[in-house]
Amino acid sequence: MGWRLLLTRPSEECEALAATLAEQQVFSSSLPLLAIEPLEETPEQRGVILDLDRYCAVVVVSKPAARLGLELLDRYWPQPPAGQRWFSVGAATGAVLDAYGLHAAWPGNGDDSEALLALSAFSDALAVPDPKVLIMRGEGGREFLAERLRGQGVAVDYLELYRRCLPEYPVGTLLQRVESEHLNGLVISSGQGLENLQRLAGDAWSELAGLTLFVPSPRVAEQAALAGAKNVVDCRGASAAALLAALRQYPAPAP
Repeated sequence: MGWRLLLTRPSEECEALAATLAEQQVFSSSLPLLAIEPLEETPEQRGVILDLDRYCAVVVVSKPAARLGLELLDRYWPQPPAGQRWFSVGAATGAVLDAYGLHAAWPGNGDDSEALLALSAFSDALAVPDPKVLIMRGEGGREFLAERLRGQGVAVDYLELYRRCLPEYPVGTLLQRVESEHLNGLVISSGQGLENLQRLAGDAWSELAGLTLFVPSPRVAEQAALAGAKNVVDCRGASAAALLAALRQYPAPAP
């Protein structure tokens, strides 16, 4: 039967991933568990973007942050500040920045803050007097990167551009989808995606926890194991390529 996967990313990302999987003859079914709600522009946001040239590096943590951040950039800067370095935590977000012409850099061996901190180009960008970093992200994201940078004497500011929420579905939607389409794998792209998966599953989580769960990083893998997931596969990245590599490495369970 092969892999039959449930995709849980925001709807646009589900569509793109489903198309890539279909090209490789992998069946998928989309049930977005993260909806992106842009935040209204505030005077604080405006102040940060107007002072963009104060930062030696800008880190963008997701594709929604990239899209919304570039909209602000367009609004207030005829062209980006000269000499500023842009970074992302993954290739998909970096591609959005590159398409804009920012020549972003990102780690090639992982899609998380830990991999970014190990990137030599990122260390080089911080090798200036009084380094300041701006992190573009969603509301209430991880603090790990900022904490590590502040521990190294780097000033860090946030530009929060959106919030993530769980779309509304009727009770039982998740289990019904898995059973009716004979799905044998679940794909999540973040810790919040895992939390929303559990919330939507409700009492059915104990049953669904036996399915293979594909996650993007060791951190989320540990979170999933603590939540009771029995078969966790760390894809070492959130990209379609990372997922496909994991699918090739781990054969689908027998029907």
